Amino acid sequence: MVQMKTTRIEELALKEFQPFGFYANHINPKAEKIGKPPIEFFRDLLQLDLGGSSIASFSTCRVEKREFVVDVSEYHSSVGEGILPLDNDIIIHVGPATPPDSGVPLEKIRAFRVPKGTLVVLRPGVWHHAPFTVDDKPANILIVLPERAYANDCRVTEIRGEDRIKIQA
Repeated sequence: MVQMKTTRIEELALKEFQPFGFYANHINPKAEKIGKPPIEFFRDLLQLDLGGSSIASFSTCRVEKREFVVDVSEYHSSVGEGILPLDNDIIIHVGPATPPDSGVPLEKIRAFRVPKGTLVVLRPGVWHHAPFTVDDKPANILIVLPERAYANDCRVTEIRGEDRIKIQA
């Protein structure tokens, strides 16, 4: 019988794993963030070089229970966005891409339930914003964008008064 080589399972640790790559905990991360509950955005936790000048950055958006009202929406002109709920189902709102400075297409906003573990990829220009958790439990959501797209390619619009949109079950 041929004797096989063996290796042991190691606990993941930054120092030991560094020669091979990087990792980050995206459920309840302990990192720099933008915002405070009910919406926290843990930005650029990891980057993935896709070759050439393309780099994907992985962030976590943690949302807590809040009223299902769309009062903010945003879009990225030149890039899409990946949204992956990790530990709870979420509700996202989306609206079709519009010409620059034409505003949120309020009459065309739609809402979708996204089951945890389901990756949604938004096309460039699609209106959206932080998801809603479906119940009383917070949801940690993996966000995939180019590094710093939230700062360099993000048009945010506040929706006020009667223009706000209530999402109904």
